[in-house]
Amino acid sequence: MTMLTRRTFLYGAGAAAAMLHAPKLGAQAPADLPPAIRALTSMRSQARPITADERRGRVEKARRLMAEQKLDALMLCSGTSLVYFTNIDWSGGERLFTCVIPARGEPFFVCPAFEEDRAREQIGLGPFAGTADVRTWHEHESPYERVGQGLRDRGVTTGRLAVEERVDFVFSDGVARAAHGVTVVSGTPVTAGCRMIKDAHELELMRLASNVTLRAYQAAYKSLAEGMTQNDFARLVSAAHARLGFDGGAGVQVGEYSALPHGSITPQTIREGTILLIDGGCNIAGYQSDLSRTFVLGKPTDKMKRVFEIDRKAQDAALAAARPGVSCEAVDAAARKVIVDAGYGPDYQYFTHRVGHGIGMDWHEWPYLVRGNTTALAPGMTYSDEPGIYLRGEFGVRLEDDMVITEDGARLFTPQSESLEKPF
Repeated sequence: MTMLTRRTFLYGAGAAAAMLHAPKLGAQAPADLPPAIRALTSMRSQARPITADERRGRVEKARRLMAEQKLDALMLCSGTSLVYFTNIDWSGGERLFTCVIPARGEPFFVCPAFEEDRAREQIGLGPFAGTADVRTWHEHESPYERVGQGLRDRGVTTGRLAVEERVDFVFSDGVARAAHGVTVVSGTPVTAGCRMIKDAHELELMRLASNVTLRAYQAAYKSLAEGMTQNDFARLVSAAHARLGFDGGAGVQVGEYSALPHGSITPQTIREGTILLIDGGCNIAGYQSDLSRTFVLGKPTDKMKRVFEIDRKAQDAALAAARPGVSCEAVDAAARKVIVDAGYGPDYQYFTHRVGHGIGMDWHEWPYLVRGNTTALAPGMTYSDEPGIYLRGEFGVRLEDDMVITEDGARLFTPQSESLEKPF
């Protein structure tokens, strides 16, 4: 549901309602589903969860990066990076729960005293099972003093404490005040340094997620009928994901609303000749897919076909440009040149967003394929490749597949769309 909530913000209340209620359709008896969706079978057994040993390896990599960056400890609170290193999926609101990983010495945890049992239960699912140093605080006490004492016990009385970027300011500020002599700095060089390079297991999960979503899209496409609303179709996408064994869905935009990259809440009805743009994915063992497909019910116009062909060439150009050592911005420039040279420019006029974002445990993560980002691509980085052309008041086309940077180029996880009439 984390993935659906994040996409809810982007797609608007109309598509969100379809996605959030869609599991009800997926839970129906198979006989109640369209034949193409009914024919799907679960792929859940193909998903291998990340192990505690793998997480221990991540912690050791974080320590190596801390040494390189001259950092003395890393502070994590609730969020993706905490799950990445510890397998703890924590929600605690305004009360501080944190894991502090020193560059030297064992990690320690600080949590509310009344949450200790819940904390130890989750800690037991990760790399620190049975050995965790858990420091508790009662409601009238300062959790920040516990963090400061934990750092001092690890010999960190001066130096730099790296704080993960999603940590609330009130928490980092409280620790900065309590840990006298310690300077609070950004932890992104460590967390991004670990997370943006995927290993073989992570790539396996992402490839599976992409293929599950593509199969769900195809089954929903085969069930498309005139008179459906965008929410009806979104429910089919979610039902298909459910039949495949995973939570997933898509935002659906119809006709002129496909020219809005993240859609509209306006009610939309699918008619013969209508263009549809769908964008979504699923989460498998913590790893995301993000795919967009554009297609037409019936026969597309010549203009629709031409725009599709240009966008497909732009997607191909981005894929061809992506290779180790090339800057992130060069990939965006390659796709943008195709679109602008075809008459849909200048600059961001019709292709209104960057060509891609990093993807992994978060739907959007570092580094981004955007002008001004000179970060060099490296093997194991993963991105969306999603150029779009949006003609306001008419229609939009976006083609999106996820790709991995290889030793000598880049490779997509899924087959690309062939045409508006053959999207799969």
